Amino acid sequence: MYRKINSQLQIFLVHPGGPFFKNKDVGAWSIPKGEFLDDEDALVAAKREFKEETGQAIEGDFIQLKPVTLKSGKIVHAWAVEGDINHETIFSNQFEMEWPPKSGKKQSFPEIDRAGWFGVDEAKLKINGAQGGLIDNFVAKKI
Repeated sequence: MYRKINSQLQIFLVHPGGPFFKNKDVGAWSIPKGEFLDDEDALVAAKREFKEETGQAIEGDFIQLKPVTLKSGKIVHAWAVEGDINHETIFSNQFEMEWPPKSGKKQSFPEIDRAGWFGVDEAKLKINGAQGGLIDNFVAKKI
């Protein structure tokens, strides 16, 4: 999601929840994303994942971006859409994991613990490096 404030482009990013990312900032943020099945339309899945990770539906004129490949080999398909949501009121779904490690105890954590709006330069610093190409591709399409 993107918006313009006083002619300045801002990009919406989310921060992963859970203990591994608790104290990480630069290079830890992401676009709202998730996995989809082979028979599922990628844009439909992107809208679903956005709602699961933020608690807010997303609609508009979507701009398809060039996919990027993560170090894991997973391919991230992404779209940009203009919009404006309150980043302080997101509500994410939860995931469960053993924590602390080898304790046998399960704890639940939000998949996304916070979100924010960032100018292009700051967004490129905050976002996971493998996803940086999405911002570059978007900016190239918008200019």
